[in-house]
Amino acid sequence: MPCEGCMGRDNVSTGATMEFLLLGFSELLHLWALLFLIFLTVHLVTLAGNMMIFMAVVMEPSRPPMLFFLCQLSAIELCYTLVIVPKALLSLVVVEGSTISFLGCAAQMHLFVALGGAECFLLVAMSYDRYVAICQPLRYAAVMSEGLCLRLALLCGLGAFAVALVLTAAVFRLPFCRSHRINHFFCDVPAVLHLACTQSYTPELPLLAACVLLLLLPFLLILASYACIAVALLHITSSGGRGKAFSTCIAHLAITLLHYGCATFIYIRPKSSYSPARDKVVSLVYTNITPLMYPLVYSLRNKEIRGILRKMLRRKQIAQVN
Repeated sequence: MPCEGCMGRDNVSTGATMEFLLLGFSELLHLWALLFLIFLTVHLVTLAGNMMIFMAVVMEPSRPPMLFFLCQLSAIELCYTLVIVPKALLSLVVVEGSTISFLGCAAQMHLFVALGGAECFLLVAMSYDRYVAICQPLRYAAVMSEGLCLRLALLCGLGAFAVALVLTAAVFRLPFCRSHRINHFFCDVPAVLHLACTQSYTPELPLLAACVLLLLLPFLLILASYACIAVALLHITSSGGRGKAFSTCIAHLAITLLHYGCATFIYIRPKSSYSPARDKVVSLVYTNITPLMYPLVYSLRNKEIRGILRKMLRRKQIAQVN
């Protein structure tokens, strides 16, 4: 049904010149300096933490599968924050919000969804690694070979890229008949869908399909892995052995619950319940706090990471002495 002011097919023809306005935190202009300082500090610490883990693992000659996946996870988080946070910081500096082109908005959405989806798939690969390590310890080295880890990493990236491409194309083919003012600090899917000129739920179908592929299916696979792990732990008679086996899963479980909790709250719900203020708060968590938590959780819980970091510090101290 046509609507007044509806752009219709002009989305395609004017895509090179059309712009969106990211309002960001325009309602908190009196706190812009404080928010800018907080976001910048968190962003720099996040970059430093993930870069430190990435470099530590890359410089390690022998990398077990979990460290290989953790290295990829840190690389994803580095790209993830660089896609979102700089534009968010700019929206705090510019009083009336920062502009982003039609193609720039589409590119940001695609990269954000692709990196988030790759992270979901990677969490599945890490849960499978824990399953093999606990349930089939004698076959661990044979099953989790370097070739399998590389194939899993490639599948995670390509699968998420393909799903994100289809979703982004579906969203930006919609006609936009409302204001091009996006009440968010980046081009998130629900925020852009809110501008769509349609009264039906059809535009939400690609988002629903993407949620099934990127959120629901990986989460079910993770649950299946941990169900098998729980059964295996019940057969361990020693409480010390059971605790030691479970402790290797705590960091992964914490990150999984934080990641899926925020993502489920934002994306698995009807368009009618969209709330810009609430969404921005939750988005702050999974675009700023969650990437910051990853290096902290894994550096505290993973003995191998702590050992590598200690070796890096020793090398640095020796180099300074020399």
